[in-house]
Amino acid sequence: MATGCSHLSDEALLELVARSDDGALAELYDRYSRAAYGLALRILRDEALAQDAVQEAFIAVWRTADRFSAERAKASTWVLTIVHRRAVDVVRREERRRGDPLDDDMAQPAGRATEEEADLRTRRRAVQEVLRRLPDEQRQALELAYYGGLTQSELAERLGLPLGTIKSRMFAGLSRLRDLLAEAGLEETVRP
Repeated sequence: MATGCSHLSDEALLELVARSDDGALAELYDRYSRAAYGLALRILRDEALAQDAVQEAFIAVWRTADRFSAERAKASTWVLTIVHRRAVDVVRREERRRGDPLDDDMAQPAGRATEEEADLRTRRRAVQEVLRRLPDEQRQALELAYYGGLTQSELAERLGLPLGTIKSRMFAGLSRLRDLLAEAGLEETVRP
């Protein structure tokens, strides 16, 4: 555990990481690895893949810390956004890998399970597309709550916002999400 940097803010740690301070990176990892792993696991639903995504994300933090801007986002949000992106990248990579049959003998026959998987993939893509259409602050709150497993109180603390603001964003986001899904013919996908 990094002890020399434990008194520093997240933003100060990122400044040090940008200057190749591995102790600062270790401290950031200590602070956010559990939340990062939880987020990746919710997205990937596979422990090994989630661990890989977190490792890739912290490598990206190491490489791109100089691009962090405290004016644009909190450090915690920036780090967890990188984790989220890496996990989504892993999902896409795994879908492509699984979508390419190794040979004709191993190709799965078309059946009910395959149709259900295809339907699930289609719904998942539709929901992701609809999420992209939400305002950033609503999408962020919903993604951190759903994928990150954070409560509204934890979101308020993590984002440095009043609890009422988080509740309003989530309510408005879910309402808009339902409307957009209904327009796409997927209204049963999101339940209250």
